[in-house]
Amino acid sequence: MPRTELGDALRVWRDRLAPGTVGLPSGGRRRARGLRREELSQLAGISADYLVRLEQGRAANPSSQVVEALARALRLDRAEREHLFHLAGLAVPGPGVVPRHITPGVHRVLDRLDGAAVAVYDAAWTQLLANPLHAALIGEWEGDELNGVWRAFMSTRTRVRHTPESNGALQELLVADLRRTAARYPDDPALRSLLARLRAGSTRFAELWSRGATAEHRAARKTIDHPLVGALTLDCDVLQVAGDDLRIMVYTAEPGSPDAERLALLSVVGTQSLVE
Repeated sequence: MPRTELGDALRVWRDRLAPGTVGLPSGGRRRARGLRREELSQLAGISADYLVRLEQGRAANPSSQVVEALARALRLDRAEREHLFHLAGLAVPGPGVVPRHITPGVHRVLDRLDGAAVAVYDAAWTQLLANPLHAALIGEWEGDELNGVWRAFMSTRTRVRHTPESNGALQELLVADLRRTAARYPDDPALRSLLARLRAGSTRFAELWSRGATAEHRAARKTIDHPLVGALTLDCDVLQVAGDDLRIMVYTAEPGSPDAERLALLSVVGTQSLVE
């Protein structure tokens, strides 16, 4: 069976990562020293079979999206991430491309936000990571719906309660933020594709884009209609990571409130028995 530097590096990094570090159960009998292949593939959003072929040297030339996802899932630091790109035969994304890396330090901060529903977005509002409570609260996304701007203009599937006024304000601030992002990262092909498809698919987006909206995110209170625990009214704060241009969205409840009790219940039951 062929061995490659890429496969060897992936195995070493996978073996050093304890399941508990990434929020996975660590009990029971485990043959793997660190993460199982199935666990890493789940965290990275790729198939377990493809990961096996990468590690065994039977697959080559992974895309930059796959490499970036593996770097996040393996919690690589900047130097390790660059090394992973080189091993995959890819150029490290330059300054004109939206940053999509989550550093180990940011991961450790997120790990300590117990009791909060947390998701991390890049500067184009594509979700990079969500903790289990956020997935249980808001729902799990895939494909185009991982992008918050796409959801705001091209999808009606949401648990967040909106009025026409609040929905319009959300759309304006997302477009304004995306305009700033497009100016900072003119070389990002995924961002250019997203903008082209939004302008073609949504007259509302095209109108706001041409108008040059200037709104900015502020703290807000949002009501989420959850199919299992009912309505929760939570504080929603968007924090930015200096230097990495990430947005960390955090939902929290006032301590001792009925909303806090419902959020705590949701942290226990998770996504089980939920029907969309």
